[in-house]
Amino acid sequence: MPSVTVTSEVDAPPERVFEVFTDFPHAASMVSAIDSIEMLTDPPVGIGTRFRETRTMFGKQCSETMEVTRFEPARTVTLEAESHGTHYVSTYTFTREGAGTRVELTMEGRGVSFVGRIMSTIMWPVMSKSMRRMLETDMLEVKGVIEAEH
Repeated sequence: MPSVTVTSEVDAPPERVFEVFTDFPHAASMVSAIDSIEMLTDPPVGIGTRFRETRTMFGKQCSETMEVTRFEPARTVTLEAESHGTHYVSTYTFTREGAGTRVELTMEGRGVSFVGRIMSTIMWPVMSKSMRRMLETDMLEVKGVIEAEH
C-alpha cells in the first residue's frame, strides 16, 4: 500500500496538540487549503465522527467524507475516506518529547476498484511528492496556530 509520512515538532503538550488537531469543525480556519468543513455527526468528536472536507487540491476543489475510526486522546487518531476508487487511511500519532510533542502523520492509499488500483500504481510516484508538500503545509499551519497561543 503506497504511503506518505510527515512529521513535525510542536512546542506544546500532547493533550493540547491532539485537541487542536482533532478540532475538525474549525479546521478550515487553521488550514488555508481547506475551504470548508461540514460536520455530518453531532459532537463530541470520537470514533464514528464523520465530516465532509472541501479543499483546493492540485488546483481543483474537491470534497471528501472522512470518518474517525480510531481515537485515543493525546495519543492517536485515524481518519478514513474513499475517493475515486481508492481507500485512504490517515493516522496521526502524538508523542511527548520533552515539553513538546512530535506529530507523525502517515497517509496510505489502497486501490479498491480496478481504476483505483491502476491509478495508485501509476500515479502514486508522481502524486506522492505533491501530497507530501500538501500534508507538510497543513501540519505547519496547525502547528503555527498552537504555538501562537503561547
